[in-house]
Amino acid sequence: MAAVLGRKFGEEFIQFLSKKVSVETTDEKTYVGILSAMNERLDLVLDNVEGSGILKLILNGSYVKEIKLMEKPFDLKSLADRLARVFPGLVKIREDVGAIIVMDKIKVTQNGIEEGSGLAADRVKIVYEEFVRDTKK
Repeated sequence: MAAVLGRKFGEEFIQFLSKKVSVETTDEKTYVGILSAMNERLDLVLDNVEGSGILKLILNGSYVKEIKLMEKPFDLKSLADRLARVFPGLVKIREDVGAIIVMDKIKVTQNGIEEGSGLAADRVKIVYEEFVRDTKK
């Protein structure tokens, strides 16, 4: 049971990666920046910390009191559903790595196609771009 809960926590927390977050520490300091890395101890790396001139900050997880997501996470499930309408039965979502696998050879993340080429990959790219356009409205 603990393994399942730990995995679920990791899946939720991975949505914070590459997003703007606000981190409050146990000494009541607050840092706002882009979460670029983390580990299981909640050690964090923030890029472009606002209002401080700090380009990169590493926070010890034992001092992290609270982490707030400041922007909407990318909706992988909705994109996977849309891709499944074009590629029925050929779409797998891998929330643990933040990716969708189409036809066991095309990898799509919130940043677009990361692996794969050819006509199918071109079609996936079109669906991805339409999805991004629709979600920004």
